[in-house]
Amino acid sequence: MSGRKYTVARIPGDCIGPEVIREASAILEASGEKHGFSISWADYPFGADYYTRTGEILPSAAVDEMASMDALFLGAVGDPRVKPGILERGILLHLRFHFDQYVNLRPAKSYPRVPLPVRPKKREGLDTLVVRENTEDFYMGIGGTTEKGRAAIDMSAVRGLYTMKGKLEGEFSGGVEGAFQLGVASEPGIRRVVAYGCRAAKARGEKTMTLASKSNALPQIYGFWEEVARDEAEQHGIGLTAVNVDAMCYHLVRTPDLYGVIVAPNMFGDIVSDLLAGLSGGLGVSAGADIGDRLSMFEPIHGSAPDIAGTGKANPIAAILTGALLLDHIGEKDAAATVENAVRSYLEEAKQKELPVEFGGEALTGSVGQAVLQII
Repeated sequence: MSGRKYTVARIPGDCIGPEVIREASAILEASGEKHGFSISWADYPFGADYYTRTGEILPSAAVDEMASMDALFLGAVGDPRVKPGILERGILLHLRFHFDQYVNLRPAKSYPRVPLPVRPKKREGLDTLVVRENTEDFYMGIGGTTEKGRAAIDMSAVRGLYTMKGKLEGEFSGGVEGAFQLGVASEPGIRRVVAYGCRAAKARGEKTMTLASKSNALPQIYGFWEEVARDEAEQHGIGLTAVNVDAMCYHLVRTPDLYGVIVAPNMFGDIVSDLLAGLSGGLGVSAGADIGDRLSMFEPIHGSAPDIAGTGKANPIAAILTGALLLDHIGEKDAAATVENAVRSYLEEAKQKELPVEFGGEALTGSVGQAVLQII
């Protein structure tokens, strides 16, 4: 077909990953046909099967190839055959840091007939966007344990914005053993994620956003966060209110639709976005993206779910909604809206037994995908 053409890297991953990515990919293709563009997939086999067969996790040549593509669509990685952390660090974290994907985007929306543990106050339901900083904070991976009460920890780290060098030395009296973990926040790292949040708030027609913080207990790192974030938000003409993250979680479980855009440091964003995933109906409707100025990666936030792999019980809705985020990111906003509207129509109109197993129905993975595809 003529028209706009995109090349998207695709890593189906492990267990239910290939099952849900298969359905989501077909839906993205159909939306493209409807809106005058095509997607060419560049498939990569990386995950547990590839690792157990070759001993290789993510070849640098493949990463170099992906750099020229429009986006990366990822299923899920993780398999009982591989020690936890190997694939997650070797694929997920490696790609995030290599491509400096500094925003982890987590929308939390309520959808028709998806059971919610707490009813939203607003008639239109839950629609919150968590903009999580994705490269700093306590997830820098800098730390270590003591030996005979002493520790000398290398602080070296390379990020898209800077290279950090140094050494952290510490000692407990009396040979007490312990551990150190370093949290890092840089001014440019804060500014760029807050700027992204401001643009997102404006796109939603909102004039304010909320910062998840904890400056009363951790004033150095999160006091700095608040100071820089307020200044950046002011430059964008967006109001910003800092809320202690523990208070935010308390308020969310009572009023889940209290906030519009939440911007957050890495650790707090991880916690708050998972809480909101539960409040919006669970992992089956929870899309996610890792956004940067180079290659961005799109993955549903659920794991590889080895316990249901191959049974057909995997719910592809989260992967389909993640595909909508991908379309929006590459500039195909109408196509993204078509996909999300198709999901809403399916959930609203389907008979009870035609809903995913996760939502109390009997429809298997392929049937759910086909139902959304037919609507498009």
